[in-house]
Amino acid sequence: MNFTPDYSTFLLVIEFIGTFAFAISGIRMAAAKKFDWFGGYCCGFAVAIGGGTIRDVMLGTTPFWMTNPFYVICTAIALIIVILFEEHVNRIYNAFLHIFDTLGLALFTVVGIQKTLLFGYPYWVAIILGCITGAAGGLIRDILLNEIPLIFRKEIYAMACICGGLVYYGMTRLGFHENFVSIVTFLVVCVIRLLAVQYHLSLPILKVRKTKD
Repeated sequence: MNFTPDYSTFLLVIEFIGTFAFAISGIRMAAAKKFDWFGGYCCGFAVAIGGGTIRDVMLGTTPFWMTNPFYVICTAIALIIVILFEEHVNRIYNAFLHIFDTLGLALFTVVGIQKTLLFGYPYWVAIILGCITGAAGGLIRDILLNEIPLIFRKEIYAMACICGGLVYYGMTRLGFHENFVSIVTFLVVCVIRLLAVQYHLSLPILKVRKTKD
């Protein structure tokens, strides 16, 4: 069973921006680790398609990027831009790409929820797979780079996806139209993530008391 989202032009633009931002983040971090061009591409591609691929494998369907070259091409464009305009990319990254990354995170979360529900799974599964769709790409990137995953130690990221999923569930149960629910969920994820970045909000750190031998 294949699934093709009925995107508006606006959502397609956001998807491109989000995919591009995810790819750039992977490529830049690979560059910091002295990876070559191919290694940089692989890291960027992992961020762009990692979460959706895990979701599709768990749903038992063909991974989305294998039916559309968009993601392969978008990652290649991101790599070329980083190579040609390294200084400019570094200058604008912190200022703008957090916003682009957030748009992609929110969109992919909504898509993950919708696709899971289309396959007949309950809402609690949809919320989990929506979170995986949005956040797991960065997890794969950090593993490839031998780093502690950012989603486990910095500003609220995956939890924004989960909160969005809970909003999606609640509004659906209340009978709101699916398009309206999707828009509100998208905005909730964006707001939570941007506030977390702006004010450095994060979950409490786990602490273990040291015991005397």
